[in-house]
Amino acid sequence: MKQAVLIVNLGSPDSPEPKDVKPYLNEFLMDERVIDVPLLLRKFLVQGIILNTRPKKSAKAYKKIWWEEGSPLIVLSYRFFELLKKELPIPVEIGMRYGNPSIESGIQKLKDSNPDLEEIFLVPLYPHYAMSSFETVVVKTEEVINKKYPELKVQTLAPFYDDVDYIEVLAESMRPYLEEEYDHLLFSYHGIPERHLRKGDPSKSHCMSRKDCCELANAAHHTCYRHQVFQTTHMVAEKLGVPKEKYSVSFQSRLAGEPWLTPYTDKVLEELPEQGKKKLLVVTPAFVSDCLETLEEIGMEGKEEYLEAGGESFTLIPCLNDNAAWAKVVAKWCKEHFRLEEVAHS
Repeated sequence: MKQAVLIVNLGSPDSPEPKDVKPYLNEFLMDERVIDVPLLLRKFLVQGIILNTRPKKSAKAYKKIWWEEGSPLIVLSYRFFELLKKELPIPVEIGMRYGNPSIESGIQKLKDSNPDLEEIFLVPLYPHYAMSSFETVVVKTEEVINKKYPELKVQTLAPFYDDVDYIEVLAESMRPYLEEEYDHLLFSYHGIPERHLRKGDPSKSHCMSRKDCCELANAAHHTCYRHQVFQTTHMVAEKLGVPKEKYSVSFQSRLAGEPWLTPYTDKVLEELPEQGKKKLLVVTPAFVSDCLETLEEIGMEGKEEYLEAGGESFTLIPCLNDNAAWAKVVAKWCKEHFRLEEVAHS
């Protein structure tokens, strides 16, 4: 086989123990696209301060959501991987941006089993563009290729936040939950610093320049996380027939010290019951696989905050995970890239 697919997800520690959480956090937080400050300052912040206390706290959180088979994100990613393999006539491998299996190990497996390999189609499992998610996967993959596999050509699936097939499968995965009575649907997305939006704006003058910047057509939207999550939200809500007054967007997982995208999910969860919205549905479309940020931060901590504030029912809608229809959508994109359908019919 001369062509192959590599899917890449976020990653996870090897175990929920501090000894495994620490190196995972070090790799993650030392990424210059996650904490984008000069190297010496990043080392001071991460290795001199954060890693002295954070691994134990994170380990406790991971233990709450850890499955017998392992990390939920890793288990679900492999289940999806197995479904995708059945849908494609070309080799597929899996890698994680941080932790194991690595991106390099995924490429090496493809090379070992396919000596004539010439091209890899990289599929970052992130619907939206952000330097700390999509971009870092692309850059890391290019680094590995240039260093160890310069003979390979790599092309990348673009962010699919507004792809009609993605919107369809996401909406349909949510639909059964909307059949029950609910007062509000909250789209909670992973937060990023406002600085990252400005940094990724090619014009350096559009993003965050005015309140409605995401609604004004601009080339910056190709790399604007905020615009893209709004677009996903609007398209899904329209597909499901959810009126504007019955849904909203918020952002989770912020760090202190600088402005991050607002409104903050934890603040919104505290305010919704006061507005008479006592039956809540929450969906987390920034992730395609359930993980610490969905299962623990939203499904446990967020639920507790909402109920303590006066909420009556809280339902976390699962991510796409190992949804068979989702695997068929990704397989379709891969086939279209390599024109496999055309070859099959010629």
